[in-house]
Amino acid sequence: MSLFLMVFPHWIFMEMKVNMLDYIIERTNKYIDSMPKKERKKYGQFFTSKETARFMAGLYTIPENLSKVRILDAGAGSGILSCALLERLEQIDSVQTVELTCYENDNKIIDLLKENLQACQRNFKKKIQIKIITDNYITSQYLDFNHMIGANSNPQKFDFVIGNPPYKKISKDAPEATAMPQVCYGAPNLYFIFAAMALYNLTDDGEMVYIIPRSWTSGAYFKRFRQYFLTEGKLEHIHLFVSRNKVFDKEDVLQETIIIKVEKTDKTPEKVMITSSQSNNDFDNMTSLTVPYSLVVSGNDYYVYLVTNEKEVCVLERLHKFDKTLPDIGLKMKTGLTVDFRNREILRDAAEEGAIPLFYSQHIKHGEVKFPIQKEHEYVVTDQKGLMQENRNYLFVKRFTAKEERRRLQCGVYLSKKYPQYKKISTQNKINFIDGLITEMSECLVYGLYVIFNSTLYDEYYRILNGSTQVNSTEINAMPVPDLESIQEMGRKLMNSKDMSENNCNVILEGYCG
Repeated sequence: MSLFLMVFPHWIFMEMKVNMLDYIIERTNKYIDSMPKKERKKYGQFFTSKETARFMAGLYTIPENLSKVRILDAGAGSGILSCALLERLEQIDSVQTVELTCYENDNKIIDLLKENLQACQRNFKKKIQIKIITDNYITSQYLDFNHMIGANSNPQKFDFVIGNPPYKKISKDAPEATAMPQVCYGAPNLYFIFAAMALYNLTDDGEMVYIIPRSWTSGAYFKRFRQYFLTEGKLEHIHLFVSRNKVFDKEDVLQETIIIKVEKTDKTPEKVMITSSQSNNDFDNMTSLTVPYSLVVSGNDYYVYLVTNEKEVCVLERLHKFDKTLPDIGLKMKTGLTVDFRNREILRDAAEEGAIPLFYSQHIKHGEVKFPIQKEHEYVVTDQKGLMQENRNYLFVKRFTAKEERRRLQCGVYLSKKYPQYKKISTQNKINFIDGLITEMSECLVYGLYVIFNSTLYDEYYRILNGSTQVNSTEINAMPVPDLESIQEMGRKLMNSKDMSENNCNVILEGYCG
């Protein structure tokens, strides 16, 4: 369903006494105060601040002599972003006509959106046509996106797309997910489905500016989306917020959020601009950095590395000199096998006949694996093959760390010879382990891996790649590493020195990465 707002010459209306955007923000705040958060959460609603909206609107490159502008705001909410962009276009002399299309299907806010856009229309000093579409933004266009029978042979395209899409996890069989199999895998979220459709809605060389979580920049679940998004479009600008809890006004949102500007083009730019601010109202004190595009978007997995300073650029440059990954050299990081709370019946607090060790992150102490430590449930009795692994050499790596901890990568050497009484062991799923794909890893190889993953350089690299507190095996397996022989040499040096400190690991690694 579409709602058309009448087109009137600007001179018919008296100019409003208050600024358009201030007026809409004030009305939006009243809506937020009147609507319980649990109701807004159903739609994934989090409203953009005035300062963020103006910053986003200011990112567009508006060509000289552009007289007509077509804008799309999908998931328009109360119209804050649309108003901010109209405010910007009002200052461009060449722009005479604006066509604004807004998608919004939350019945509770559509009246507010309509009233706000009418207020913008009255105050806008140029010809403007506004269209509000209340259909589902994704499912109403999936035929077009997938080029299926019944698709629109000439779908509408837009010069600019602006958006603060809904932040909402959906099931893998939800209509929006099944409508876009090209970009969905695993557990999808509406925000990246909206971003993919927004890019599709752009005309060639058009620009989109979106405020979205950073979680899509790495990880297996987002791989299909990244491949589509960064093939059809190219990043031009990324803005980071230092404080993750000061992005949305009046909201308690801890998701790490970024602003991206993307151009729909197949031409890869040389550079990407990366800026950062403390919060959503501190854009006057931004830091900025220009980074080679090939350093920001890298590899077959299209990971996006969000560097914020020259030191982090240097970290990427040093490690990207390595052209191997763990699987390339016959190794692989895997996730621990046993979900303890789902297998309570096999857990034991003490050794008994047939029991084998169950290793947790707590068993990693000062670079080594200690067992037993008189922890509850550190033994299991099971005959399930899927919960057991060979007692051989491993490097254990914690999957989860606290945000305030100094290191994200925390690891320990496990040597099978220390536990000769066991043929099998088990690992809890809150740790990862690195294993040989074919044969058991030698001791020097395990110690060499410890040098890598206990170094400052690799810890900094992983923090750039992943902003969460979880260490994902998929990302570790994609990280660049030295060749097998070099890692073994590092291990021998560490074994000879008997110094497991981070500083010693840094000294050893320095000789291989320059």
